[in-house]
Amino acid sequence: MQPYTGFAAVYDMFMDNVPYEEWAVYVKKILTKYGIEQGLVLELGCGTGSMARQLAAGGYDMIGIDNSEEMLQIARDKSGKGNEKILYLCQDMREFELFGTVAAVVSVCDSMNYILSEEDLLQVFKLVNNYLDPNGLFIFDLDTQYAYEEVLGDTTIAENRSEGSFIWENTYYEDEQMNEINLSLFIPEQAEAEGDSERASRAKLFRRYEETHYRRAYSLKTVKQLIEEAGMEWIAVYEALTEKKPKKDSERVYIIAREKRQKNKLYIEA
Repeated sequence: MQPYTGFAAVYDMFMDNVPYEEWAVYVKKILTKYGIEQGLVLELGCGTGSMARQLAAGGYDMIGIDNSEEMLQIARDKSGKGNEKILYLCQDMREFELFGTVAAVVSVCDSMNYILSEEDLLQVFKLVNNYLDPNGLFIFDLDTQYAYEEVLGDTTIAENRSEGSFIWENTYYEDEQMNEINLSLFIPEQAEAEGDSERASRAKLFRRYEETHYRRAYSLKTVKQLIEEAGMEWIAVYEALTEKKPKKDSERVYIIAREKRQKNKLYIEA
């Protein structure tokens, strides 16, 4: 099963601890630092649109790309209720297409870790470079090798709530630098008990969803090499939500790269 199908309907419920507002403030601070205070911004791996909506509220014109139509439908519904004009496109990050260039590309919540080979990651970086305005900015986060090896490892995470429960089983394959997630979700549905209205009001059936996700750990050396091979300029890597160098036990980092004007590159005006 493709990830984020059954999970899509309850994604926001189980991810309500993710500080999207704080992330958006941080990303906007970096964009502003490099002179991008407005304009068209693309988010790769936008999911249900939480980050795109935050950046739209911050004054940016947003495009969101994700390969899960189920997630995007939820994003469209949320943006529709808020009268937000965000363009959502169902595309694979490895082969996305736009009608023109953008001022910046952002990607958060470890979306880049879902790209499982260096060849595919390079292809994503090349496409980002292709669709960036001259000197456009690329900001993305990564879960670190430390996070997958030492924090998640082979742990199991479970949570039980009145609105649903999940079991999140992690396995880390050191040779492949791969984190495997086996996710089981239990979402309640009201049951109808024949001939017993009182029991029917109390009874619940639980629909079970199962998904398997894979994420790849990349060394910063490898990512820097691929950024430069794609034609971009590596600017910095920071400990998440700071402007400090990552530590050995950093679990998430932000990487900032920039398009550099190149001979033979065809620039498309948005």
